[in-house]
Amino acid sequence: MTGLNLRLPSPLIEVHDGHLDAKGVRLYFKRDDLIHAEFPGNKWRKLKYNLDAATKDGHSKLLTFGGAYSNHVRAVAAAGKHFGFSTIGVIRGEECKPLNSSLEYAVDCGMALTYMDRETYRHKDESDVVGSLNAKFGRFYLIPEGGSNALALPGCAELIEEIAVDFDVICCACGTGGTLAGIASALRGDQQAKGFAVLKGAGFLVDNVRELQERAFGCASDDWSIELGYHFGGYAKVDQTLRLFIADFESRFGLKLDWVYEAKMMYGLMDLIDRNHFKAGTSIVALIS
Repeated sequence: MTGLNLRLPSPLIEVHDGHLDAKGVRLYFKRDDLIHAEFPGNKWRKLKYNLDAATKDGHSKLLTFGGAYSNHVRAVAAAGKHFGFSTIGVIRGEECKPLNSSLEYAVDCGMALTYMDRETYRHKDESDVVGSLNAKFGRFYLIPEGGSNALALPGCAELIEEIAVDFDVICCACGTGGTLAGIASALRGDQQAKGFAVLKGAGFLVDNVRELQERAFGCASDDWSIELGYHFGGYAKVDQTLRLFIADFESRFGLKLDWVYEAKMMYGLMDLIDRNHFKAGTSIVALIS
């Protein structure tokens, strides 16, 4: 897949703060959000090999799943626009008009939206549900919710080779577990990956990560963990504590965090640093995707 002006490798920026210095922790931002305006961060890394596979298999249509605020749905719609695929977004829940900015963008890129009730959506990966979508829309290349499948992991793993400094821990937000599974597979020595779940009741992500690694690489690694306590009530939920954190973080570091994903990850990471979870001398990379 060519023709995009991608910023790769994405910038790695060390940030300085008196509180971090007091804890003896070095912190770097891996700015995958700057890769491309329409394919920020893990969206491009997850899609690139899937788009190659769709092209090689002769597909002209992409179908994917997501919630009403899904950045992944936006990215698949943009991929269709740039690379000549027709696209279908299966959206969880009932249609709501007017469309929010995410879905409006997807439609502007040419994506056709269809809606699926929440009960059926829970079974979206099952053969009868996929078969009904095939009957309705014809042949398509299916990209799962969040873009996380075996082909997504090698793209995510590649970012580790872009990090030209020694580090001990890399952190990322977790929605489906694909990014965590990919980056953990490429770690070296004693390096560890830590995911921060943005969903309530996300213990299932542990099995997801293992299964993704096994499908992609034949085995699962043991160099990762997932923090489950920083979801702020669930996916796309936010409260005053998180809002105040986002404002304070921007004033301290000059970066406005995405409240659905990165703000929860950074809140959790800063809380762990405050509670001396990391020993002095630890170098941490926070993935901003």
